[in-house]
Amino acid sequence: MAPPAPRSLDAMLLPMAMMRDILIKTMFRMNLDQVSQISRAICLPVAVTQELVDLARGQLLVEATGTLNANSSAEMGYRLTDAGRARALDALHQSEYYGPMPVPLSVYAEQVKRQSIRNTQITREQLTTAMGHLVLPADLLSHLGPAVGAGRSILMYGPPGNGKSSISNGIRDALGDKIYVPRAIAYSGQVITVYDPVVHSAAEDDVDDPTSLRRTAGRFDTRYVRCERPTVITGGELSLSMLDLVYNPTARTYQAPLQMKSTGGIFIVDDLGRQTEPPQMLVNRWIVPLEENRDILALQSGEKFEVPFDTLVVFSTNFHPNAIFDKAALRRIFYKIKIDGPNQEDYLKIFAMVARKRQMPLDEDTLVHLLNVRYPEINNIYANFHPTFLIDHMISICDFEGIPYHMSPDLLDRAWANMFVTDEDIVR
Repeated sequence: MAPPAPRSLDAMLLPMAMMRDILIKTMFRMNLDQVSQISRAICLPVAVTQELVDLARGQLLVEATGTLNANSSAEMGYRLTDAGRARALDALHQSEYYGPMPVPLSVYAEQVKRQSIRNTQITREQLTTAMGHLVLPADLLSHLGPAVGAGRSILMYGPPGNGKSSISNGIRDALGDKIYVPRAIAYSGQVITVYDPVVHSAAEDDVDDPTSLRRTAGRFDTRYVRCERPTVITGGELSLSMLDLVYNPTARTYQAPLQMKSTGGIFIVDDLGRQTEPPQMLVNRWIVPLEENRDILALQSGEKFEVPFDTLVVFSTNFHPNAIFDKAALRRIFYKIKIDGPNQEDYLKIFAMVARKRQMPLDEDTLVHLLNVRYPEINNIYANFHPTFLIDHMISICDFEGIPYHMSPDLLDRAWANMFVTDEDIVR
């Protein structure tokens, strides 16, 4: 899957003027004067960087200064000429972008195909291992596995507090392989930054040491960063504007939207229905991407263009799907999986697991009181979050009272009182 390193300027498929301007802007901003330094900064092989420097020399924008000092390598030094500095300032006025050379959109699209999430093979064992810390219904993985393996959209719905978010994170952990994320892509003379350290977890350091016997540059195109498959998680803060290109008017550069940063990975929309825009509008925005595996973005000029949409979209909601979507929208979400609360047996497993993790001794009388007195009050409806909630509250009470951690019906009742709010009219 690794993108091969370019072997010549012609193989870059970028306008020569764009590459030249990024070169001299980088030399100007970073005060670089050796090809090996410049090569690392613009993420190109040394031979291709030298070819680009020679191009700039031929245009009288760069000049050679000879070997700078005897202590360093016998590498030729270079600097910008007066004309080169003037051109760098003019180019920076047009766009502040400098550093890693961008990847053409067409080349990026080919790389997306090579590492598509729809090419991944997920097994029951992988899912089980990734979610081994969760107590799940026996048949859930049977529904979830094919959905993840298909790399299509998934809607998980059900009562709150039953692990939908944890399951989404487990899906991410189950994938486990690596992909290559471009630092930036180029389209129509514009640069769009894609790699985001907040979203992408680099798998290794791609910096080359010129004296090292093992070098990264020959193994893959270092304009990409080798990363874990990305995961973008959004919740109630998600808005339609976050799915558009982000333009920085000061730097005059673009940043990829969230769904583009998640390409090759997972886009999780948690708490669907809590956003400002209705869920129907959010799904309408994704009708074309979900069906045709391509997204439409727009530049500041209004020009629209296509980018690959290769993302496993996971919607998670506490609402019933029929209450927030029409039938046309539901048809476009390929898998609908209900996440119910646990039965009593699984509930007790979760309770025991949390108690062990919190170092809280189990007490039979307290559990009998919980199951026979408290849960009948709420029609024996269990939720995955209840054990953690109750045990943490009992621990807080023990800490406050200065007594050893233990369970008792009295402590449980005090914890239970915090889990629900009684319906009543409050006089204001």
